[in-house]
Amino acid sequence: MTYLRLFRRDILSAQPARLYRAWMAEFRTPFFRSYLCNDPALIDLVLKERPGDFPKSDRIRAGLDPLLGNSVFTTNGETWKRQRRIIDPAFEGGRLKDTFPAMVAAARAALARMPEGEVEVEEQMSHAAADVIFRTLFSIPIEHEVAGRVFHEFRTYQRSQPILNLAAFLPLPRWFPRFYRRGTRASARVIRGLITRLTEDRAAQIRAGTAPDDLATKIMTTADPVTGARFAPEEMVDQVAIFFLAGHETSASALAWSLYLLALDPDTQERVAAEAETLGPDPDFGAVGRLRFTRDVFREALRLYPPVPMMVRESQRPETLRGRKVAPGAQVVLSPWHLHRHERLWQAPDAFCPHRWQSEAGKASARAAFMPFSAGPRVCTGAGFAMVEGVLLLAMLARRFRFERIAGQDPVPVAHLTVRARDGIRLRVVPRPGGAAG
Repeated sequence: MTYLRLFRRDILSAQPARLYRAWMAEFRTPFFRSYLCNDPALIDLVLKERPGDFPKSDRIRAGLDPLLGNSVFTTNGETWKRQRRIIDPAFEGGRLKDTFPAMVAAARAALARMPEGEVEVEEQMSHAAADVIFRTLFSIPIEHEVAGRVFHEFRTYQRSQPILNLAAFLPLPRWFPRFYRRGTRASARVIRGLITRLTEDRAAQIRAGTAPDDLATKIMTTADPVTGARFAPEEMVDQVAIFFLAGHETSASALAWSLYLLALDPDTQERVAAEAETLGPDPDFGAVGRLRFTRDVFREALRLYPPVPMMVRESQRPETLRGRKVAPGAQVVLSPWHLHRHERLWQAPDAFCPHRWQSEAGKASARAAFMPFSAGPRVCTGAGFAMVEGVLLLAMLARRFRFERIAGQDPVPVAHLTVRARDGIRLRVVPRPGGAAG
């Protein structure tokens, strides 16, 4: 029961040390089987070789359905394939370059908002990441009335969700997530209502020929190349909800933990700040490619604190995995949280070491055991977007400010919708003398 009490409070608190050495672990009750897979060969099997035999678990959908509906995050099979055919073109390389000025504008706004002194940077990064999403998706800043309301409602929703991790892993009644978090259903309705206003306004602009050329317009005007159909209004609301959740939550988590790691390592922070000077006063898309060390710092933060700590798939037929019989319906857990710190796959797995990304050993570990954005056909469509956004914001923040650890206030990671800090991440923020304005 001790394990279950820990699990109920937070998944990350319940992980025994042996799971960071094991290739596979089985958890069983008389009615339930769950298998944690850390073997890279098994991960490739599930995510790359036979993803159709291991679809996303319905238990994930049961918890998030009030907000995400029939979004690309929760669907499987032909529905998911159709959705990706419509969404993916919006995030191709050329389109990513088009969104870059909006990212720069959001970064400058984040610098202007950043207070001095003791600051809860997780909240600041949530604000910045939400701003990026609204500017790139709908060409509106976070100060826009509807955008601001979505952001504040989502903060309430996000902080009430850790129990859904339990629902994904244990055989609770199907009604449990809904019963336990009635308040989140009300928040989800409010968020979806606000998103509906944005999508209806954009549809009207598209009809009038006045819509801006941003991600929302691209997605809403793209037809499925197979069927010729476009997203229906309700389905577009579903997609915008997951874009906001995935794009805002994951980036905010990664950026906040990046700042904390820099605060722990002043020498690394100074190197990032120096490299950021190459951005110049008006960063262009090509400048991000010059931020090689900053990119390695951001990768290392994603390794140590992967925003999505665990992914749950469900076996569809009898399987044998590393000699274990796995029945249909069993939960197959793929865990970046364990994989990225696995003792057999990484040198000094718990150490913050950005230099590992340029070593042969580090590159080999990354090929086998680094998947902050998942892998295979279901790899996050916004992975490239997130890497550009994260590296840009991290560099611009480090160029303007110095971030310092506050003794006795080190954060404790917990799993909400993403890996967050139990009581936030508090750092001392000090402006750099002569720091660049943007």
